[in-house]
Amino acid sequence: MKEKLIQKFKELYGDGGDIRAYFAPGRVNLIGEHTDYNGGHVFPCALTIGTYVIARKREDKKLRLFSLNFSHLGISESSLEELYFHKKFGWTNYPKGVMWTFHQKGYRVDEGFDILLYGSIPNGSGLSSSASVEVATAVMLKDFFGFDMSMTDIALFCQYSENKFNGVNCGIMDQFSIAMGKKDNAIFLDTSNLNYQYAPLDMKGYRIVICSSNKKRGLGDSKYNERRSECDRSLAELQTVLDISSLGELTTEAFEETKEIISDPVRVRRVRHAVTENQRTMQAVQALKKGNLKEFGQLMNQSHISLRDDYEVTGPELDTLVEAAWAQKGVIGSRMTGAGFGGCTVSILEEDCVDAFIREVGRIYQEKIGYAADFYVVDIGDGARKI
Repeated sequence: MKEKLIQKFKELYGDGGDIRAYFAPGRVNLIGEHTDYNGGHVFPCALTIGTYVIARKREDKKLRLFSLNFSHLGISESSLEELYFHKKFGWTNYPKGVMWTFHQKGYRVDEGFDILLYGSIPNGSGLSSSASVEVATAVMLKDFFGFDMSMTDIALFCQYSENKFNGVNCGIMDQFSIAMGKKDNAIFLDTSNLNYQYAPLDMKGYRIVICSSNKKRGLGDSKYNERRSECDRSLAELQTVLDISSLGELTTEAFEETKEIISDPVRVRRVRHAVTENQRTMQAVQALKKGNLKEFGQLMNQSHISLRDDYEVTGPELDTLVEAAWAQKGVIGSRMTGAGFGGCTVSILEEDCVDAFIREVGRIYQEKIGYAADFYVVDIGDGARKI
């Protein structure tokens, strides 16, 4: 792949110079959804599919960006002096936002780039293609300019870019798991303080299958920011009686004792999800440590029900995929993953049932929704790096 992309880069921009290659994975969150911006725990893993960046530094301030995924758009030309968000800039807002963030944080990016990008993550699928682009860009900038920063710094910079440049109030999970991923491990991350531990996933005899609903959605256009606002308002009310700094600090018992403080019954449900999902995530990691993959799967199922009924971020597409998955032989757990409102589900199932699962879930989805889902049998890979 690397050699093919370098060849394409040379066709676009010409030969010569110091051409370098980078890769940042996509991610899937196995459990712990909509907890990251509530100071709770998440349990994502990096995938072997992701974003490739081929780049060469220029001697001027010009930026030339080309994506093989949007090749019909041609080369986008701008400058380091034009780092501002506009919808018309499309996908280029993500690498530009990272460059803008580096400037904001005092890391001078003072020479432009020729960049070719290719993503093997389905666009808009919920596997974090935007965060993958951001982290790949940050690793590239660190390498070319020799910046002294950790991979945690990179994750935080990329989150800042998504929040402040692209206007999406995401938590830290996507960027952190993409930067810090480790082959055959998921990351148990406490988003309140970024304490983390790697948890080996023994998948012998089982596979992870991601189903893309193919319902396109943009996070900034969705109700994502609305959910975050609902949680923030509820937290403020709870803080009048509790000494807490995030919903992630609440136990289920403390929530039940104080939920009448929350003035809106809809927001009570939102908080119930944030609290119980955080507890489920901790239980799920303990189940894995005991080698109990079946208990892990049951917690995945409960997670989806909570996301559907209390947080209301699933929708008919994701519910159809999950309910069809639950009915299939060999499935131990299935849930929506990502922000919701379209995007993907993640299922864990017995290896010898994968073909029948894809065939049957695909048939049910096509009949009910009217268009096809896509399926990806994925492996857990390492985090972002130079290649």
